[in-house]
Amino acid sequence: MSQEQEAVKDSDDSHDIKLTPFTIFRYVASIALLIFSIIIVGALIFTENTRVAKETNAWVALIVCVMAVVWLSMIEGQQASLVGLPPVDPDLYKDSHPLTYKNAALAFKGDNLDRYLMGRQFMVLLVVFVINQCAGPLDPKVDVLGLPDGVKFVFLDIGLGMVIFTCILGQLTTQVNASYCMIDFINNYFALFTLYVAMGVEFSGVMHSSYLIQNILSAASGKPIISNEPPRTGFTFAFFWGRVIMSIAILGFCLAVTLVALFNGDTMVSVKYPGIPNGVSVFLFFFFMAIVGMLEAMQIAFFAVAKLPADERGTSFFGRKTCDLLFKGNGQNLPGFMIGRQLTVVFSFFLVASITGLNITPGEGNNIFGIKDGAQAFLNYGFHGAVITTILASISWQLAASAYPIAFLNNPATYVL
Repeated sequence: MSQEQEAVKDSDDSHDIKLTPFTIFRYVASIALLIFSIIIVGALIFTENTRVAKETNAWVALIVCVMAVVWLSMIEGQQASLVGLPPVDPDLYKDSHPLTYKNAALAFKGDNLDRYLMGRQFMVLLVVFVINQCAGPLDPKVDVLGLPDGVKFVFLDIGLGMVIFTCILGQLTTQVNASYCMIDFINNYFALFTLYVAMGVEFSGVMHSSYLIQNILSAASGKPIISNEPPRTGFTFAFFWGRVIMSIAILGFCLAVTLVALFNGDTMVSVKYPGIPNGVSVFLFFFFMAIVGMLEAMQIAFFAVAKLPADERGTSFFGRKTCDLLFKGNGQNLPGFMIGRQLTVVFSFFLVASITGLNITPGEGNNIFGIKDGAQAFLNYGFHGAVITTILASISWQLAASAYPIAFLNNPATYVL
């Protein structure tokens, strides 16, 4: 065997998982936690102590929750497929995988892939917020399977149970499968439907304030915005910036609703954690938004510098320490970071969903800003929080990291996280 072949073999072996007793224990513990989380969340739903179960019935809440997790798995897996497929010649799978070809033909036309990614990001937040409304407890005092209060607090009130089954079933597993089976994964109408929905979400303009942030960062960093389409003119230009203005107005309204409700103690935080002062609730809202933003930015920054020479990846003490830790050996810590990051981001999503969900009973004269009862009932679900989180805690930080990857690497908070 030549030296080159031996080097390739050593590289392959370094990525193999060796089934040590500790590794087997972690696998078994993970499966046990997943099963326990499913059981305890299912039991909670059938106590009708979640918003959807209370307002409809337990079976509706369970079915919606399962459907949301299934759709989330497609959203996450489709992203892995579409991001990985551009280098592959579509003619290779045009006949064998016709629906994959349709997905690719739409997604890779012009700037549609960027549009899909923006719409898809909001869909992820929206689905997570739906899961929280289906499986998040309203009253922390309600008994669930006779479990101790400490177990209920960790798995239900804080939401560890939802985080575990959402990440494992709806995100990590499907991301891995799709990365290995990119062409097969999206060769179905479910994937094509999901792609059209994501494109429709972007077209609606709800997220278009992100484009304003993109333009500001581009001007500040001196990096041009790369586009596969000609510059906007006439009606296209006016329609685009009209949606940007609309998006800014929607974002402003969502922020106003959230902050007023937090300062007045009209959110689910006051129900789940009555001992937390209103001012602290506001701080926690921005704190977890910042955590989400940093983790989203770190992912972009890490991949941006992965192909750079080691001496160019960090220009400060913390930048070098971060790169040494992340790319240690053969880059084995990067997958570990991605898994830990996913769990932390989803955990923060659920907490933000709890913070932004309103607790105002329509029809009692306490509707926020005096809106109609139907609008108040809708705001109680907290979906305005999904708009805020997508724009200010996700897309904006990703754009900032794309413009200034080294700056994020040099940040001490990056090393700590």
